[in-house]
Amino acid sequence: MADTVLKKVEKDTCETFCYAEEKVNKIKPQVEEVAGVEMIFKALSDATRLKITYALTLEEELCVCDVANIIDSTSATASHHLRLLRNMGLAKYRKEGKLVFYSLKDDHVHQLVSIALEHSKEGVTVGGK
Repeated sequence: MADTVLKKVEKDTCETFCYAEEKVNKIKPQVEEVAGVEMIFKALSDATRLKITYALTLEEELCVCDVANIIDSTSATASHHLRLLRNMGLAKYRKEGKLVFYSLKDDHVHQLVSIALEHSKEGVTVGGK
């Protein structure tokens, strides 16, 4: 007979449905203010774009060729990711002769990446508590 291991099933949902009507009515309209914010996180959820964004927190501006070397990619790939970051409002660029330099659009982007990095260093694991 095979040994069976009984796992304790965690009950992480309410056993009855009820809600605090006053709290819900107060918070529900405010939650709508986050509409569109998910696009920032979508842009940063790609590992390559996050690396690029982090690199731009370490150096005020980098040319496309610098970024390509940092992420071990072609200039075309780096340019594609940088363009997406620019189109999402996270980065900006300037052209100097034949070179194109990118930087973060503002300090908020720098703060988002810095806070996420700090949080990850606290030992938070995916699926952990």
